[in-house]
Amino acid sequence: MMRWLDSPASDSQVPHRHRLWLYALSVLVMVFLVAPTLIVIPMSFSGSQYLQFPPSHWSWRWYEHYFSSTEWLQATATSLKVAFFTMLLTTPISVMAAYGLFVSRMRVARFVYLALITPMIVPVILIAIGAFYAYVKLSLLHTILGLVLADTVLAIPLVLIVVSSGLKSCDMNQEMAARSLGASRLKAFLLVTLPQIRFSVITGALLAFLTSFDEVVVALFISGGDHTTITRKMFISLRDQIDPTITSISTLMILVSTGLLVAAQLFGKPRDR
Repeated sequence: MMRWLDSPASDSQVPHRHRLWLYALSVLVMVFLVAPTLIVIPMSFSGSQYLQFPPSHWSWRWYEHYFSSTEWLQATATSLKVAFFTMLLTTPISVMAAYGLFVSRMRVARFVYLALITPMIVPVILIAIGAFYAYVKLSLLHTILGLVLADTVLAIPLVLIVVSSGLKSCDMNQEMAARSLGASRLKAFLLVTLPQIRFSVITGALLAFLTSFDEVVVALFISGGDHTTITRKMFISLRDQIDPTITSISTLMILVSTGLLVAAQLFGKPRDR
């Protein structure tokens, strides 16, 4: 332990001992951010008719209710379909945009980049209202296509930022060498550049999936009927009758989100040779 405290924490040769306050602060911040989420997990195993923490007795009651409910499962299937198609649509668009802006030498490229990440700056409620009125005229309300298009707008900025960051650490000289040997730009990108940014692309794709799967504001405006998302149904259940089933669903969503991110770290990150 003493040897670790005296070892350098970075290239600046600052020992870990001098950074203990930073480590303690980081742990406190993580606990502050994560603790409210983790409270939901024990609540999901409560046998009480109402939301209760800590549970007076333990039960699988609300998990059984979720898996036996046609409405909840249908809403879950809708969210999974929308998230999957959003990922398929967002990822190639964002990768092409990030690559095009990265290799572009035009001054307008910076403004195009800012325009593409605008959905991160504009309040989501404004995007939801705009989508609602547009979809009324286009007959896209309560449709899978409408949800996918709206979620794609929200997911593109995240994927664009992640892929752009990956491109900055990419060696473009290798792509130039491939093109000088006769490969087209597309072939050089697919065979040389894309493998180098694979981790960024996979991470971006999972972020697009999770952005769509967890989205609730836009879903409240444009989803409904047979195409109600799980987040919209959870919000309505919490508003109308405080159904404890939402705790079991929240726990499953936490597991899915965490599992996807861990999988991206394990299988997407390039291994050292």
